[in-house]
Amino acid sequence: MQKNKQKPQKNVFRLGLASFFTDMSSEMIFPVLPIFLSTVLGANMAVIGLIEGVAESAAALLKLFSGWLSDKVGKKKPLIIAGYSLSAFTKPLLALATHWGHVLIIRFSDRVGKGLRTAPRDSLIAASVDKGERGVKFGLHRTMDTAGAIVGTLIAFFILQKFLGDAFRLIFLLSIIPGLIAVLILIFGVKDVRQKTVNKKISFNFKACNPALKRFLLAIAFFNLANFSYAFFILRANDIGLALFLIPIVYLVYNIVYAAFAIPMGKLSDRVGRKIVLIAGILLFGVTSLGFGFMATAITIWPLFALYGLFMAVTDGVSRAYVSDLAASDKRGLAFGTYHTIVGITVLPANLIGGFLWQTINVQAPFVYAAVFSVISALLLIFFVNEKTVKTIRA
Repeated sequence: MQKNKQKPQKNVFRLGLASFFTDMSSEMIFPVLPIFLSTVLGANMAVIGLIEGVAESAAALLKLFSGWLSDKVGKKKPLIIAGYSLSAFTKPLLALATHWGHVLIIRFSDRVGKGLRTAPRDSLIAASVDKGERGVKFGLHRTMDTAGAIVGTLIAFFILQKFLGDAFRLIFLLSIIPGLIAVLILIFGVKDVRQKTVNKKISFNFKACNPALKRFLLAIAFFNLANFSYAFFILRANDIGLALFLIPIVYLVYNIVYAAFAIPMGKLSDRVGRKIVLIAGILLFGVTSLGFGFMATAITIWPLFALYGLFMAVTDGVSRAYVSDLAASDKRGLAFGTYHTIVGITVLPANLIGGFLWQTINVQAPFVYAAVFSVISALLLIFFVNEKTVKTIRA
C-alpha cells in the first residue's frame, strides 16, 4: 500500500525533471529566435507574430484530442513520451533554416509535440496528488520547468559571447542534448496512474464542462486574445537598443522570478482561492504591458521582465489547478485539453493583432491593447465566474 502511494509522488518530480530538461532545450532557443528571425532571416514584426500565432494555435486541437484520448484509454504516458520526443528532434532543425517559412514549419512541429503531451501530463500530475495539494504541486512542476529555462538561457548567453558570428545555429544544434535526456527520464522514470476509462465521443462543445468551468474558460479565452507571445517582449528589448548578448540575460530575469514565485503563488491559491490570485495576475499583466509600451529603457527593461515573470508565476500553474478543481476526475484530461485548446486557438489572433498593431501604428499599440483587455478580463472573472458555484463543485 505504501508503495502505491509513493509512485504518484515520484511522478510529479520526474515529470518536473523531464520538463526541466525540455525547457532547457527550448529556452536555449527562445530568447534568440525572434532576433534570428528579424536580423538573419529578415522577417518583419507581422511575420513574427504570424509564426508565433500559427505555431501555438495549430497544436490546439491536438491538446483537446490528446486529453480526450488519454481519458478514453486510461493511459497518459505514451502520449507524453510521443510529444516530448517530437519536440526534442525537431527544434535542432532550426540550424538549417534559411527562410522564415522554414522556421514556421519547425515551430509548428515543435508545438504539435507540445499539443500531444500537455493535457495528458497535466492530467497525470493531477491524478498523482491529493486535491488540496494541487496548487503547490503544479507550482512545483512550473518551478522545475522554469529552472530548466534558466539554465538554457544561461547556455545561450555564454554561446552568444563565445561564438557571436555562428552562435544562433550552434545554439539550435546543441538543444537536442537536453531534449533527449528528458525523453529518457520519461521512458524509464514515469509510471502511469490508471483511471476509469470513458466512452464518450470527442467533442468541443463544452458539454463535458460544468457551468463554472465554462465561464472560467470563456473569461480566459477573452484574456488570451491579448496575451501575445514572449517574442513581443524580447523584440521590445531589442527595439530600445539592449545589446544582443544581454537579451538572454534579461530573459533570464523573467525566468528566475517565474521559478521563484510559482510555488508560493500555488500555495497562496490553495489557501485564499484560485480566483482572487488569477484576477491579481491578470491585472498585473495589464500594468506590465503598459510599462513595456511607455517606460521601457535600458534600465527599466530589467524590472519589467521581472514583472512579466511574476505574472506568469501567478497565473500559469494556478489556472491549471483551477481547471483541475472544476473538472470531474474521469473527465480531467478532456477538461485540460479544452483549456489548452482555448488558449491555443486565441494565441493566433492575439499575435496577429499584436504584430499588425506594431507594424502599422507603433510599438506602443500592442501593449495598450493588452492592458485594456486585461482589465476587461479581470472584470469578467469577478462578475462572471460564480464563486458559490465553484465551492459547490469542489465540495
